Amino acid sequence: MRGGGCDHRKPMLRGDHGRKMKVLNYGSLNMDYVYSVHHIVREGETLAAEKRGIFCGGKGLNQSIALARAGVPVYHAGAVGEDGGMLLQTCRKNGIDASLIRKTPGASGHAVIQVDQNGRNSIVLFGGGNRSQTKEYADEVLSRFGEGDILVLQNEINLLDYIIDRAWERKMFIALNPSPFNEAVQACDLKKVSLLLLNEIEGAQITGKTDPDEVLDALSSKYPSMQIVLTLGEKGSVYANGGRRVRQEVFQTQAVDTTAAGDTFTGFYLAGVVCGQSVEEALRTASKAASIAVSRPGAAASVPFMAEVSKGLGS
Repeated sequence: MRGGGCDHRKPMLRGDHGRKMKVLNYGSLNMDYVYSVHHIVREGETLAAEKRGIFCGGKGLNQSIALARAGVPVYHAGAVGEDGGMLLQTCRKNGIDASLIRKTPGASGHAVIQVDQNGRNSIVLFGGGNRSQTKEYADEVLSRFGEGDILVLQNEINLLDYIIDRAWERKMFIALNPSPFNEAVQACDLKKVSLLLLNEIEGAQITGKTDPDEVLDALSSKYPSMQIVLTLGEKGSVYANGGRRVRQEVFQTQAVDTTAAGDTFTGFYLAGVVCGQSVEEALRTASKAASIAVSRPGAAASVPFMAEVSKGLGS
């Protein structure tokens, strides 16, 4: 299906069982407070913001919305606080199955985001409900999924290593976006990860290398069965699996807000995986979707629909 995503009525079947594959995103849900500023505030500086916007976001929610808008049914698991009504409403509005999301005492996760006049951003995260995952809840969620189902993870929730271990035992296809990179990622057994989606900064943090090809060589050497997608900002993206490399250039656009660009790319690339697209097709579609997202303000609100992406690709 060239440039188009998949027919959501006919998701790819999983292996020999003949049952429709399910996609679970176990991830964060945040309220994003976005401040438009002339430049990113410096140490000791007080800076007046030109405007403020309040959006639903979090890497988990952003990626679920991207999957849903790409035409893939997705379950979302995670937690919101007592103030999480808007987050749940956003899930339902976008066709995300929110039945597994639980409410916890206190505040939802939230982020304070500065966006400068060139669309660059800096982010301060407060974990809130995202950091309230328990082993019992994780076990309950994962019990509903099995062999061949896709699990999408980021690093904005706690118990990441536990969730990976349990999902691997259930023979799920584990797709990890190790962002933000910290000791929680280092505690994970990445040999259990089927697909690693990361940017050049995270690649350097994991491998100690800065050259993209060296990053991919190091990861492929250590994890020979892992599929890897490395995003390189304005230099595009690269897929690696063993000795295979597939490169994709970016689609040029005027950047307004890059906050959800990576999450949009991840969601649309994973949609391509679910729909059986070739690597080349999935990378191209994901790159176009990300280029549309950066041209708009906000996080979840900036994610395009597949019809718009397909139109932009001329398909």
